[in-house]
Amino acid sequence: MSKEQKLFTCTRCDISFPTLQEKKRHSQEHTDKKFNCELCGKSFATSYNIKVHIMTHTGEKPFHCSECDKYFSCKAYLVAHHKIHTGEKPHKCPHCEKRFGRKTHLNRHVRVHTAERPYECSECGKTFKQLNALESHQQKHTDEKLYKCSHCDKSFHQKALLIRHERVHTGEKPYLCSHCGKSFTTSSTFCIHQRIHTGEKPYHCSVCKKSFTTQGTYSRHKRIHSGERLYKCSQCDKTFTQSSALKTHQRVHTGEKPYHCSICGERFAYLGRLQIHQKKHAEEQTSLDSS
Repeated sequence: MSKEQKLFTCTRCDISFPTLQEKKRHSQEHTDKKFNCELCGKSFATSYNIKVHIMTHTGEKPFHCSECDKYFSCKAYLVAHHKIHTGEKPHKCPHCEKRFGRKTHLNRHVRVHTAERPYECSECGKTFKQLNALESHQQKHTDEKLYKCSHCDKSFHQKALLIRHERVHTGEKPYLCSHCGKSFTTSSTFCIHQRIHTGEKPYHCSVCKKSFTTQGTYSRHKRIHSGERLYKCSQCDKTFTQSSALKTHQRVHTGEKPYHCSICGERFAYLGRLQIHQKKHAEEQTSLDSS
């Protein structure tokens, strides 16, 4: 029997576990949650789950990796981590050549290709690709915000969101790129940046086979094929495929001229017109220098 077959996967959220006992224990998280954390208010179905959770507050990590001296709060995380050392990647994407050590990572990746959003909010119907994104969203429907910023009046439903927000005040950028030394405030912007070095373009257009680094650029590109124009001008009803194009167009109505010439002070509504104008100054200067 292969290692992949030995994993026990939760049918509710696709998390895999090395033993059936751990999978059953995890499954209880999707039922009634009776155990409340006194530190942050989160609820859990079993005493074991709350015990593991409390370790996120205390920093306790009893499971030790013999290869690299990293520590983990539960055995499932250690088992998943160990695949980094063995290089084992049993889960292959059916849409591309990428392979993954964990089935959860494969399932999350596949949604890049399928655009599937299986997690739906029961309050407002909004759908999400990942369970943690749904859980984060659902907290917005509650009034209680437990985590308050010590620098300003903002408060948050999750401690992780507070930590990320506080970096606005502290300037902390904990994610460092080993290729170029650039640092980033969030893991998501760090991951997107790394694709500059790796050349990875995980978003593939099924119509023209072009590939893209970010989901945003991929979504904008798809509108070229669909002709979809989401952005409508409230002044003249013109429609646009990109919000930036609408914003530029609206200057026709507002008279806004955000680009100014540093030489003569003349202002322009569009960057292209400023650049044409600046060339005239450059030509004039060249003419003076040669005379």
